[in-house]
Amino acid sequence: MSQQKKNITVVIPAYKADKTLPEVLERIPGKVYDEISNIVIVEDGGTNHPQSVSNQLKQKYSKIEIIWHPTNRGYGAAQKTGFARALELGADVGVLLHADGQYAPEEMERLYQPLINEQADVVLGSRMHDRRSALKGGMPLYKLIANISLTQLENFCYGMKVSEYHSGYMLYSRKALETIPFQKLSDTFHFDGEMLLLSGKKNLRIADLPIPTHYGDEVSHLKPIEYGFDVLKIIARNFMGKYDF
Repeated sequence: MSQQKKNITVVIPAYKADKTLPEVLERIPGKVYDEISNIVIVEDGGTNHPQSVSNQLKQKYSKIEIIWHPTNRGYGAAQKTGFARALELGADVGVLLHADGQYAPEEMERLYQPLINEQADVVLGSRMHDRRSALKGGMPLYKLIANISLTQLENFCYGMKVSEYHSGYMLYSRKALETIPFQKLSDTFHFDGEMLLLSGKKNLRIADLPIPTHYGDEVSHLKPIEYGFDVLKIIARNFMGKYDF
């Protein structure tokens, strides 16, 4: 008896990503594209007009659905919109894929297998299993040091043990998306870290898998100092019981 096909929905938050988004979609392997049920692009502050890159891509890729935020609401807000829609579409697996090409679409199949096989509830694609490889992949030294330091602090404060809290390659089972009250989380760039924190609090099974690191000429909208303070605020909020829901 063949296994019933799972609904895999890919969520792509996009903000000023017109130059990189087409290549990201092109890099999705054909076999993986065939297995995907939906691709939800959340244009966070994009302009909804027929000539937009997203609308052009929709003509090429029939599985694309576009959701427009008239104004930029933030990385976390875009994910909330995308994953809420994924649940409405019947997703068994929700995949977060960045629009700038920093996280390899070619790795997607390997990452979602533990969810398809029901061996995990959450998959973290981590660049920190091999720190030398992260440097070779272009991660700036200051980001590597900050990642290691903040991750050690977060593990200590949360009583968890993951290799990093700062990756944007995250995948979730339907159970995880229904269990974690993600709409209550922040709209910041550390939304992914909050999702990991809540995964631990909810006793969800986390698969921590290595991924290659790639830093190219993509434009980052993350402000490192602000991001660091956001992490510290989340740690403080956790101590105050603000994530006990």
